Amino acid sequence: MSSRAAPLGMRFWALIGATFLGFLGIGTVLPRLGPHLRHDLGGSDRTIGFVIGIFSFVALAARFFSGPLADRRGRKIALLTGLMSCAFSGAAYVLPLGIAGAYLGRILQGFGEACLYTGAAAWAVEIAGVHRSGEALGYVSSGIWGGISVGPVVGSWLGSFDYAAFAQVVAALAATILVLRIPEQYAPPEHKGPRKWIPAAMVSPGLAVGFVNVHYPVITGFLILHLARFGNSGPVAFSAYALLILLSRFFLGGLPDRIHPAFTYYGGLVAMGLGLSALTIGPRPALAIGATALLGFGFSFPWSAVATTVLRQIPANERGSTVGVLSAFVDLFVGISSFVAGAVANRFGYSAAFAIAAAALLAAAVAGRFVFTASATGEPIRAAALEDECLLG
Repeated sequence: MSSRAAPLGMRFWALIGATFLGFLGIGTVLPRLGPHLRHDLGGSDRTIGFVIGIFSFVALAARFFSGPLADRRGRKIALLTGLMSCAFSGAAYVLPLGIAGAYLGRILQGFGEACLYTGAAAWAVEIAGVHRSGEALGYVSSGIWGGISVGPVVGSWLGSFDYAAFAQVVAALAATILVLRIPEQYAPPEHKGPRKWIPAAMVSPGLAVGFVNVHYPVITGFLILHLARFGNSGPVAFSAYALLILLSRFFLGGLPDRIHPAFTYYGGLVAMGLGLSALTIGPRPALAIGATALLGFGFSFPWSAVATTVLRQIPANERGSTVGVLSAFVDLFVGISSFVAGAVANRFGYSAAFAIAAAALLAAAVAGRFVFTASATGEPIRAAALEDECLLG
């Protein structure tokens, strides 16, 4: 039996289950956080925006901690750190601290998400084998999207924000117990001096995944508002988008392992471009739902294609840092494009925001060329590269 067909084993699926539980807890509090801040704590719209937005900035900064932690102390330590931070986050939400408690909860949640994802992704690749990294990352993403999708449903069903916050604690602790029972075979190497943050060779992969994600705040922020004028298909369209991402990453996540990752990368960009172009014109419901489904399908492939290409070219003891750097680029681009999309939509309308997202895919295509050209020439990409290759350090 080929290694491709070999079962991944209970260790792998326990890890995916723990990832699902961790993100289930994160998703549980989301639908009730805004109303909690407004009605229970008397916060303003500005306060709600700041409390929700601080998550992304903390997660971005934490990527540069979580990667080295996973490489130097082990994937398990990084994952457990993330889960415990999520558990403390849930507890912070219900402490009698008012608005400060909400800020503390989101800060701990952002830090926890960064460590959780970095540890899970690096560990999954370790268990599955780097030759199956696309498949492994696809399953990790499925656990994340599954948890984030189910979490809001659980939070709404529980009926109050305090119960939702308590559920986040329970989910994180359940995942912790599960992770503690998974044996880790990774042996961190002896530390040999400081590591650098962003080597120059990581810029092209980072830009590639960053530009691909420019569309995300446009979809989450403006899809429903945009389609309200064209048949009000926004909620169903968004569900189609999320469902296609979940299904594609679960069932087709291994494609970059079987065919050249460049094919899945550019194929994904084409599908995304078609979907965003259709949405730009303000389509009627049937076309809008189909366009967002196509967008979600295309979005399923670029991340795993780039990450697989990079991870195959680096030593095992640098995979955590690599995942952290790539994820930091995603956080940075999502954060910046959120502000840009808001300003563009306010001045030129929602269609212009979708057009900007489609144009960003052209930049992603250019950046991808450098990623896959380096792969074809066999040039190594190191997450802890030499000083003369570093941009920050």
